[in-house]
Amino acid sequence: MKLFIKAKPGAREEKVEKIDDLNFVVSVKEQPIKGKANEAIRNALAVYFKTGSANVKIISGYTSRNKIIEIK
Repeated sequence: MKLFIKAKPGAREEKVEKIDDLNFVVSVKEQPIKGKANEAIRNALAVYFKTGSANVKIISGYTSRNKIIEIK
């Protein structure tokens, strides 16, 4: 399943907001330094979809706020 993510690094609280079936807004506390925010986004989505973080893969947008993520 491919999802379109709007990332919000440096937020006050960590949360996943569903916009529609394929679009989500993911807020994480980590700053986008050395991939820490991307890792936090993967972990937040893994918890939200009740799967392991190894099943959540960033397909594109590694350095962008707009990401395409695949969940197996």
